[in-house]
Amino acid sequence: MKKLSLAELNRISLDDFKSRKKTPLIVILDDIRSMNNVGSIFRTADAFAVEKIYLCGITATPPNKEIAKTALGATESVEWEYEKEVLELVGRLKTEGWKTYVVEQTSNPIFLDQFQPKTDDKIAIILGNEVFGVNDQLLSAVDGALEIPQYGTKHSLNVSIACGIVIWELFRKMTQSLNH
Repeated sequence: MKKLSLAELNRISLDDFKSRKKTPLIVILDDIRSMNNVGSIFRTADAFAVEKIYLCGITATPPNKEIAKTALGATESVEWEYEKEVLELVGRLKTEGWKTYVVEQTSNPIFLDQFQPKTDDKIAIILGNEVFGVNDQLLSAVDGALEIPQYGTKHSLNVSIACGIVIWELFRKMTQSLNH
């Protein structure tokens, strides 16, 4: 076994990436304070060909030096847009056929390991502020709340880590259903 060199990774060009079919998954970041978290989420979205990222509320937008540190160019490959009002965005996406889910601990969660999207589902996930979580008004506006099962004492994950786990699990399930 050996580590692969950059040349051996066979990275595709930016133009090829942009023209490829994307995972029918949108990530909505609402009131994320840390620009490092924003950049990390861009990089994860690139890795799994997420369709789009929406940046809402106080979430910083590219171009930004702090976002660029962790995004490593993913702000150029992943389509993104700023929308001030997350509730308006969720309403619009629902009318366009997107299933919307907050990533949050709630009284009535859908545990991520038990969630099974339908083959033709288009899914938008919403992640909220690092301290306060998602906007409470979203709870009645979305299709459900996805929760990552946790077994330690903290019951808390960094928002970029939580987003990565959810993106991976949804990508795996969505592409698995397409291949069967």
